[in-house]
Amino acid sequence: MKKNLFEMGADFGDEWSSDNKNKPSKKVSTEVKTPEKHQLHFAKEKRRGKVITIVKPFYLDKAPLQVLLKTLKKNLGTGGTVKEDSLEFQGDIPELLRKHLEALGYRFKN
Repeated sequence: MKKNLFEMGADFGDEWSSDNKNKPSKKVSTEVKTPEKHQLHFAKEKRRGKVITIVKPFYLDKAPLQVLLKTLKKNLGTGGTVKEDSLEFQGDIPELLRKHLEALGYRFKN
């Protein structure tokens, strides 16, 4: 049986590794902050011809972030999802979103 030509002669036991086998994990912030200590900002993207509004970064655990998303979706009457440390909402609604988040005690960058 032939050896893989790309790994021929390489001894991976000596602190060497091939590039595609071990991907470094992203650093995840485990620090949970209160709403007053957040410094949120908005971003807009166009996906499949539609605009989405992104609010980030949230320093919350997954469960409280899901609860916040559910509350905001209900108040705004729009769809949305959680992606890593950000919330994504359907539509161009930064003003409404800012109003609801400030009512909950969150702060924004100027």
